[in-house]
Amino acid sequence: MTTPSVLIVDDEEMVRTALEQWLRLSGFTTHVATNATDALAMLDDVHPDVILTDVRMPGLSGLDLLRTVRERALNAEVILITGHGDVPMAVEAMRGGAFDFLQKPYVPDQLVKTLRRAAEQSSLKREVAELRRKLDGGETELATRLVGSSRVMEELRHAVRELASIPTDVIILGETGTGKEVVARCLHDFSPRSKGPFVAVNCAAIPAELIESELFGHEAGAFTSARDKRIGKFEFANGGTLLLDEIESMPLLAQAKVLRVIQERMVERVGSNRQIPLDVRIVAASKVDLAAESDAGRFRADLFYRLNMATIHLAPLRDRGEDSILLFHHFLGQAATRFNKPVPALHPADINAILVHTWPGNIRELKAAADRFALGLDATGRSLDAILGPKPKPVSSTASLADRLAAYERHIIEAELAKHNDSIAAVVDALQVPRRTLSEKMARLGVRR
Repeated sequence: MTTPSVLIVDDEEMVRTALEQWLRLSGFTTHVATNATDALAMLDDVHPDVILTDVRMPGLSGLDLLRTVRERALNAEVILITGHGDVPMAVEAMRGGAFDFLQKPYVPDQLVKTLRRAAEQSSLKREVAELRRKLDGGETELATRLVGSSRVMEELRHAVRELASIPTDVIILGETGTGKEVVARCLHDFSPRSKGPFVAVNCAAIPAELIESELFGHEAGAFTSARDKRIGKFEFANGGTLLLDEIESMPLLAQAKVLRVIQERMVERVGSNRQIPLDVRIVAASKVDLAAESDAGRFRADLFYRLNMATIHLAPLRDRGEDSILLFHHFLGQAATRFNKPVPALHPADINAILVHTWPGNIRELKAAADRFALGLDATGRSLDAILGPKPKPVSSTASLADRLAAYERHIIEAELAKHNDSIAAVVDALQVPRRTLSEKMARLGVRR
């Protein structure tokens, strides 16, 4: 059995020090907080089995801390200690879900026995929650949402199962189209926060001058165009999960303010001085390595360190072996149902086309190909070779890096043009680039419609 972890919350330094020393000698891992607010901020990091808290403290009381822990559906048990206890307070504490209620002066050995029982209860709660998820079909449901039999997908599903029940912030790294939002939704749906809101924000799609208003909200009259009060995304996601997609695109000034909100779990609307408490899990998604971006000064290192409690790496489709075939069948069945058509058969040439294609657009590209194959609207009939477009032209092994990159970009653009019947608007949407950028690249690379 792992060493039980106890979070000690008391505003008196002598009491904290004495409890910490005694409990460490008694075989517990200890953490300390001087008040209930600090304790709540620590919960996502320390994950205690037991919270041992004084009742009467400045600011939030021990009973307030107990209520918040129960509202957040944490598995930690709460034991309250007071020198001013009375029967009504004890009754309120027990009804509120406290494991026990002790009065000062307490017997140290008795306190240790109570803490051990509470830690065992906390461990049992975690085991029951895990069994309930399995009995409720959680394992099967997760496999239908994160499809794949490769080792990397088995590891991904395991990571999602483990992290979903832990109230910690998460970074998801992966190329465009690898399913970062799908994974974020699974983290939310399989967590105790599943009944709360899931709010996704694409940081790259918000103009720099509007990002604070979008994330934090604003009061009426906060600036010229602010006619009405607006609830920001952080506040809207309260009680649930906030996905900050493409967070690497967020301006550095906004990153500093986001860091403060994440650290304090408090948000102020633009034009207001009132702080609003937040109970929200942050999932940050990026298509670039945030550690490298922070080293290069393009992303705040302190925000990266604060978010990097846990990191999930999503493998590109080209590194997932025969998962591409499983996924194609999966999306093909969905498309056939959606279009009210029979599921078309895949011939050996189609299977080979799936396996040899590099899938630069990853799962998003594969899903689009499955949709087109299900519709069967191509002039050449249902041919995956035709749907997937031209293969990349061979590049000399002595070519420079710039030439190789240019050839790769040219292939991607030509493939998307072929896939979308030369529709520039569709290619702009598929590649997620401005129309002007695409036109300039096509002219520079010699791509013709």
